[in-house]
Amino acid sequence: MPTININRDLLFQRLGQVFTEDEFNDLCFDFGIELDEVTSEKQIKAKEQGTDRAKGASEDVIYRIEIPANRYDLLCVEGLTRALLIFLGKSEIPEYRSVRPSKGELQQLIVLPNVRPFAVAAILRGVKFNQQIYDSFIDLQEKLHQNLCRKRTLVAIGAHDLDKLKGPFYYDARVPNDIKFKPLKQTKEYTATQLMDLYQTDDHLRPFLHIIRDSPVYPVIYDQNNVILSMPPIINGDYSKITLNTENIFIEMTATDLNKAKLCLDTFVSMFSEYCEPKFTVESVEVTHSDTSRTVYPVLNYREETITVDYVNSHLGIKQTREQIAVLLNRMSLGAELLDDQRLKVRIPPIRQDILHACDILEDAGIAYGYNNIEFTIPKAQTIGHQYFPNKVSDQLRNEIARCGYTEVLTFSLCSRDDIADKMRRKDALAKAVHIANPKTLDFQVARTSLLPGLLKTLYSNKKVALPLKIFEVSDIVLKDNNQEVGARNERYLAAVYYNKTPGFEVIHGLMDRILHVLEIRFNPLKTGDGYFIRSANDSRFLSGRCAEVVVNNKVVGIMGVLHPEVITNFDLVQPCSALELSLESLIKMDY
Repeated sequence: MPTININRDLLFQRLGQVFTEDEFNDLCFDFGIELDEVTSEKQIKAKEQGTDRAKGASEDVIYRIEIPANRYDLLCVEGLTRALLIFLGKSEIPEYRSVRPSKGELQQLIVLPNVRPFAVAAILRGVKFNQQIYDSFIDLQEKLHQNLCRKRTLVAIGAHDLDKLKGPFYYDARVPNDIKFKPLKQTKEYTATQLMDLYQTDDHLRPFLHIIRDSPVYPVIYDQNNVILSMPPIINGDYSKITLNTENIFIEMTATDLNKAKLCLDTFVSMFSEYCEPKFTVESVEVTHSDTSRTVYPVLNYREETITVDYVNSHLGIKQTREQIAVLLNRMSLGAELLDDQRLKVRIPPIRQDILHACDILEDAGIAYGYNNIEFTIPKAQTIGHQYFPNKVSDQLRNEIARCGYTEVLTFSLCSRDDIADKMRRKDALAKAVHIANPKTLDFQVARTSLLPGLLKTLYSNKKVALPLKIFEVSDIVLKDNNQEVGARNERYLAAVYYNKTPGFEVIHGLMDRILHVLEIRFNPLKTGDGYFIRSANDSRFLSGRCAEVVVNNKVVGIMGVLHPEVITNFDLVQPCSALELSLESLIKMDY
């Protein structure tokens, strides 16, 4: 979870109350956050620099506070103290508004065809910066870049001194050598190509270069006078940088995900709109998209959900009236209005993107009530606890297979697309797989649809171990399923491989017989009716003529055979290998 550093004295000043460390720790606990560490600016700087002492750093006490990963509105001192003041009943819930300029027309941002296709914008007017507000502004920008913006890959934020610029603004894509400007903290102009080389040694900016480096054109934002504001998502221009003297701020966000950009813009401008005149108002900007459609940002939409008194009381185990529940929700910055004896209408502000469902409102009601205040009760229904049956069978089978000389392994539930498709000679496997929307690494792109790739990768990592290698795994795979609410389901599988100088089909066959024997499934030589038998099968993963389906009660529950040489070499193995894979869940659900 993200952690923010806040000056203790500034925090207490904004809260209008001085707390002891224990009192503030209790307040954090009640609100659902955590006081992680009490330190100082000098200690933080020394740790960052890897030294015992940091010269020039103050001795001010710093509170390091851990924030829930989905509460982007708490990532700065403005948002945190605003929420705590409402929680303590010292402040009212603000009304965030997007307004047209008092004089003249809306500023415009015109989006031209681009490598990062979306852009949104807004203006904060009348801001009075001091060093603390300025530092908080920059820090929130960085926090959002690391979290909601996924290290600038989804969204990149730029803030500029509007008084130095002249609209309309253009978001264009240009050849790198045609982009030339003086970037932040530099003393001369550079082309975009030169900047890529310059920042190759910059620890702060180097991690973002890959986002656009290989593109034939780079995104750039400029004003009517061709003054370059920024080259997103890398660096802003020095000319339009904000300073302590800046009063009117033009905020632009470019993105590959429009929804994330809108959420990020709403959060960012809402946090600092308290410094605008009037408070909590943001000036709109009209964005002309590349398809010529027009949208006014920021959206700052309020949503409404309806919940019932019984829903809150029954799920939390409390007894509160509708009026008391409304008070609880108001403490969490959720406006609640009574509809009738049972229903409440909850108004969700634009900064609460974490509220997706009625259960999220329920959670906030529980926090405001205090989970420690919920009375412990004995369940009214008598039940007898027992082990989940598939887990019980899995544990018993693990013991049996281990007695057969196999070593159990536990592999990752996520793998690469190549692991389940090309390497296994099954390109159709990707259609059944659940894909990760934003994989952090090429090794974890999809949820596995088979246990065999993980076992083969384990063999590769243990090639120096004496032969034969006999390993197995009993675990879940994930398959698409439109009948499920989430569109996918887990299924318990069992897989084993035998790796030696000879294929050992008879060895893996013997293991299959033993597994079905201990499950009390009888062999049926007639190959009809109850019981199990094997029959020849064609599977691209296995050698033709050395592959068989395992059939139980006339239903195919698994496959075994000698793996195809191409599969072996795809996993950098050199010896033949036989394998078995069974759907344990299908076996358990059968009525023998």
